[in-house]
Amino acid sequence: MKNLYLGVDIGSVSINIVAIDEENELVFKLYTRNSGNPIDLVKKGLSKFEREIELDEYKISGVGVTGSGRQLIAYVLGADTVKNEITAHARASTYYHPDAGTIFEIGGQDSKLIIVENGIAVDFAMNTVCAAGTGSFLDHQAERLGIAIEDFGSLAHEAERDVRIAGRCTVFAESDMISKQQYGFTKPEIIKGLSEALVRNYMNNLVRNRVLEGEFIFQGGVAANEGIKAAFEEEIDSEVIVPKHYDVMGAIGIAMLAKRDVKRKGVESQFRGFNLTEEEFETSSFECSDCANHCEVIRVIADDKVIAVTGDRCGKHTAASMTDKNRNLKKDEKDSTKEKEAESKEEIEEVDLYKIDPEQEQKVMKELEELEEQEREKEEAEDNVLL
Repeated sequence: MKNLYLGVDIGSVSINIVAIDEENELVFKLYTRNSGNPIDLVKKGLSKFEREIELDEYKISGVGVTGSGRQLIAYVLGADTVKNEITAHARASTYYHPDAGTIFEIGGQDSKLIIVENGIAVDFAMNTVCAAGTGSFLDHQAERLGIAIEDFGSLAHEAERDVRIAGRCTVFAESDMISKQQYGFTKPEIIKGLSEALVRNYMNNLVRNRVLEGEFIFQGGVAANEGIKAAFEEEIDSEVIVPKHYDVMGAIGIAMLAKRDVKRKGVESQFRGFNLTEEEFETSSFECSDCANHCEVIRVIADDKVIAVTGDRCGKHTAASMTDKNRNLKKDEKDSTKEKEAESKEEIEEVDLYKIDPEQEQKVMKELEELEEQEREKEEAEDNVLL
């Protein structure tokens, strides 16, 4: 029976499920829109997997989950590995493109810049506040212009004139696009101007003074947009590579990391199986008053325990939920602000959601290489005996 490793990327706009084999070959791939009920969508995705794959020939030996909704789905699936999107995207990119030095990742609701050295992510930047340049904004503009999103990028190549669109804010960008239309610029010209504006916004907000080196990789759903790719190439004056599986690189990366973790630990997968639990989940929310943002913090509850937290911009409550999986809901939410701050500060120091430790990651990669080499030697020895 052959081993398969599942990777699930739960984003705000899309949900991606993949399965890879021992050689990291893609056996199954599903990219679907997140309509707001991730548990049901994951169930449907796994049902599709069951229909398309001969499960009698395979064993699910590892499951990894990443993305903004990773905590909830990891609990439901019984994931072996739960890591942030930075780590997952970097792992897949450096596997397919070992010389990768800079990764541009633009998804539905956020954008990321990842700097890689020797196959390890050593620096990153994220833009989760402004929607300018993300997939959801492009979807909206394509709909407003009456153009299929699939044709949106290619039309930029038909532009005969350059037009500058304000790209620092979605509101200003849309207003400027309408104004330019009224002045007689064509749709292809406006699309090209928008693509260039979004790339300028990305460079100003994320790249700033960072030095970009190595191969340039562009992934995430927006990587399908030829106009954005061309704008990146013009901005950095270099070729930008779009991977074959650009839209599910996060899922592939987390599947690889799950494979790595179960092999290193030498344990059986915690995967709950395809008949997912019918456990009931409850959602509650409260307003955090610990700073001027007053974030609405949303909690997902199962069996009187908080299993997922989202909505806090600083990550304090999210980090706390990850360090204390068995937090009891009966704990008084009206604890003093000082007590909460002291507790959360200690927990955040213990778990930084996007902490990068290049030395530790390099050590782990070396251990995995040694394990794989031992497996190859064992297989060769068994083949020689059979001969």
